[in-house]
Amino acid sequence: MAWSRKFCLSVLLLLLLSHSVASQHIVETLPGFPGKLPFKLETGYIGVGEADEIQLFYYFIESERNPVMDPLMLWLTGGPGCSGFSAIAFEIGPVTFDVESYAGGIPSLKLNPYSWTKVASIIFIDAPVGTGFSYALTEAAANSSDTLSAEATYNFLRKWLNVHPKYLENQIYIGGDSYSGIVVPILVTDILKGIQEGLKPKIDLQGYVLGNPVTDYLIDDNSRIPYVHRVNLISDEYYEDAKLYCHGDYVNVDFNNSLCVTALQNIKMCLLQIKLTQILEPQCAFASGKPEELEWDVGSQEANTLEYLNANKLPELRCREYGYALSYKYMNNIAVQDALYVRQGTVENWSRCLKTFPTYTENVDSTVAYHKNLTKTGLRALIYSGDHDISVPYVGTLKWIRSLGVPVFDQWRAWYVDGQVAGYQVKFMNSVYRLTYTTLKGAGHTAPEFKPKQSLAMVDRFFARYPI
Repeated sequence: MAWSRKFCLSVLLLLLLSHSVASQHIVETLPGFPGKLPFKLETGYIGVGEADEIQLFYYFIESERNPVMDPLMLWLTGGPGCSGFSAIAFEIGPVTFDVESYAGGIPSLKLNPYSWTKVASIIFIDAPVGTGFSYALTEAAANSSDTLSAEATYNFLRKWLNVHPKYLENQIYIGGDSYSGIVVPILVTDILKGIQEGLKPKIDLQGYVLGNPVTDYLIDDNSRIPYVHRVNLISDEYYEDAKLYCHGDYVNVDFNNSLCVTALQNIKMCLLQIKLTQILEPQCAFASGKPEELEWDVGSQEANTLEYLNANKLPELRCREYGYALSYKYMNNIAVQDALYVRQGTVENWSRCLKTFPTYTENVDSTVAYHKNLTKTGLRALIYSGDHDISVPYVGTLKWIRSLGVPVFDQWRAWYVDGQVAGYQVKFMNSVYRLTYTTLKGAGHTAPEFKPKQSLAMVDRFFARYPI
């Protein structure tokens, strides 16, 4: 019944609004930000599908340095089901929330001096359909999957470039983090196929960028226990028991194997109060009481935010999730949506990241084979990891990268920002393909959120083809 009402509303809106293939608007001011925005922000919808029944919402921010020479990057936020605005406000965009001064009402915005838009023009997309302000006009179109999302996003990019032909001269990269590690390699493969088939417009694809990417569930998930041992969150004895009794497989557990189950339970008890996305930060999932069971699936960190949204000030304990909570209050404000030119009535409630996504099917378990095929192309890849993340540990990411069979070109070594170690890097290269892998020392799952200055230096050097 809920879908029927929503679908009828969409049909009514279709009649009332003259939906075109694409619509764009320049946003010069935003509620909560003093004065005119000091960067070019465009928002809009691009319709994809046979009858444009999928309306994908995007935010485009032009490079603040040199839009003609700087690259263009399409950025997919993780999830699945995390809005592009989450990446803007909490990771690599030019504005963020002023959490410290919040005292009720519409949250205030402040500039992020380490925005990646300092060195690149970036399209932040609400994808797949059903994410953020993106919506479907039919029930069938609302259903998506890893492969369907990649296909829709490719069509989005082609149509966006047709509407913005001046960016066809720019070098183009595809980027994303977290769950986008599944969709981005598929999308890159789709783009390459389109180029080979001569599809227009011709995209000058140079490479891809991925942060703490979900890539292979068996490798990623199995690397968590070796990682927590490496950073001293569990004892040698617990780790050796798990290796011995679980035979190194902590995912496909035989629950009749009581010794393995006991070893894993001992490990989980050590991690109950550890934040999986950044092991050094306080665990603040808005939960009451001590958790009784560890949930490896991080999911949405703002589980019970409603009580905070109505408060005049945030709790004394400062937690990163409080900023996430403010995004709900901000983006669900009608004045903010009007400023962003959101089509009213198309989305009931904006969510930063969907806790459940019943219309989405995760139909790809591993993208290692996609990466392996990409090593036969002339692309460049930057893969980076915040090294304090349990959810997608760097040791697992490095494991699947090494499995691609690309020779090491530059051995593991430190890289620096302001004369200090910012992380470590290793480069892989064959005759046509180059992959740079870096860690960001002290960063969590969404690394730019924790180490903004270092992450900007990293991506600036990568785009400039300068050694990291």
